[in-house]
Amino acid sequence: MFTNDLREQAEALLEYCRAAGTTLATAESCTGGLVAALLTAIPGSSDVVERGFVTYSNQSKIDMLDVVPERLGRYGAVSAETAAAMAQGAIRHSGADLAVAITGIAGPGGGSAEKPVGLVWFATARRNGSTLTRRHNLSGDRGAVRAAAVRIALDMLLAAG
Repeated sequence: MFTNDLREQAEALLEYCRAAGTTLATAESCTGGLVAALLTAIPGSSDVVERGFVTYSNQSKIDMLDVVPERLGRYGAVSAETAAAMAQGAIRHSGADLAVAITGIAGPGGGSAEKPVGLVWFATARRNGSTLTRRHNLSGDRGAVRAAAVRIALDMLLAAG
């Protein structure tokens, strides 16, 4: 299901977190749980992966992660503000030390001039710490955008860990 290099990247992240005693949570929209699926496909990941949230709809972001409806209305689901709120919500609703959030437009439809297909916002949040956001404009078909988003999320978790 996942390429060898993605699996190796996930294994390295899990080893790093295990050594540091860090647990993880994911809050995923456009990736639909792929980061959590990749991490939990690796035996022994349960000592690092605390939980994953798939919040594909705006309502699920509100219900599961406490994203404020007015924030969604003002900035949209695909924004730095929403990604940050998702990551912070994942921390609040889990026992994890570190969370990553992903929200974007994987395509082929759904884009606009302001927010084109391939636009993905990421955020990492640390319990009692900072939240970082990053914007990426990814290219390719839906599968390529989602795979690239998984890779970036793993990189951000490792950097934040």
